[in-house]
Amino acid sequence: QVQLVESGGGLVQPGGSLTLSCASSEDIFKFNAMGWYRQTPGKQRELVAGITSDGNTNYADSVKGRFTISRDNAKNTVYLQMNSLKLEDTADYYCYAKAYGWSIDDWWGQGTQVTVSS
Repeated sequence: QVQLVESGGGLVQPGGSLTLSCASSEDIFKFNAMGWYRQTPGKQRELVAGITSDGNTNYADSVKGRFTISRDNAKNTVYLQMNSLKLEDTADYYCYAKAYGWSIDDWWGQGTQVTVSS
């Protein structure tokens, strides 16, 4: 069973930075895509950033130019560097991994909380 463990969340002031990490219990080469979603109470979970196994990335319009997703295959870890944080970035952030085969399999981390507040 794949386990994804997030870390790096916390409290930060507007304009500050945080780096989230998502460590996989298995070789991330097996996943076609990994990334991050976020969710706030009463709202649907939204995609923040994704990265494919060959390094292609995509971002939500709201975070383009501020967030950067990357992966370290040797460490089986995906990162989300978040700069110029805004109040509206406050949310629970969830790491995911997807594998496409005969079916689509996905796995999720337990989430890490990011609070942007002055």
